[in-house]
Amino acid sequence: MTLDPAKIDALDPVLTNQDDHLWLAFWRDQRTDFHQALVNPLLSRFWSSLESTQGSRVFVPLCGKSLDMLWLSQQGHDVIGVELSPVAVEGFFRENGLHPTQRQMGQFTLWNDGKLSILCGDYFALTAEDIGHFDTVYDRASLTALPENIRGRYVEQLSRLVPKTAKVFLLTIEDAAADATLPQANGIDTEITSLYTSGFDIDLAYVESVFELDPELPLQPAKRAEYKVYRLCAR
Repeated sequence: MTLDPAKIDALDPVLTNQDDHLWLAFWRDQRTDFHQALVNPLLSRFWSSLESTQGSRVFVPLCGKSLDMLWLSQQGHDVIGVELSPVAVEGFFRENGLHPTQRQMGQFTLWNDGKLSILCGDYFALTAEDIGHFDTVYDRASLTALPENIRGRYVEQLSRLVPKTAKVFLLTIEDAAADATLPQANGIDTEITSLYTSGFDIDLAYVESVFELDPELPLQPAKRAEYKVYRLCAR
């Protein structure tokens, strides 16, 4: 799977505080090329397939200041994210013309404006009591932004938080086969299977194969990446 190098160090709870400071510094210094300035088109295209009712609650882990949260709230959902950086949280509300209240909740600061809430703090410190009940998880490549040795802990933490009736809408960016001439790989990624199969039923809803240039290596041949939409149901 493709890694987002901007997130690797800071989201590993085993690493030192210096690495957490690095992640915070990315936001403080506005080195946030990884932030997507548009709503993910796969979200708007496939979200309705979950048949989530208006008013249901959506949890967005490692949310940054994603506009996807705003889109979800506009569909009638109550949205709660979790994000380490207060700069990202403040930016989300300010840039969208929102006026949140703030209050302390244990290790977290809860920012809230209407249907939109963000818990500012460490995802790995989150408890079910902190977040409350929710119906759906929206994961826009948060899993694939993490280093491989942390993804298992990410999913274990998610399993502790997810109610048995909840669904997970998971978007991933996966490396295609080294031979770009091979047919598109439509199968469920082996890592997704190994991480989720013990707690979730997995449905691969869509695969989009894209050839992309590395902006840091513009003279290198384009590599194929596969954008996938997974729908998971907790057991």
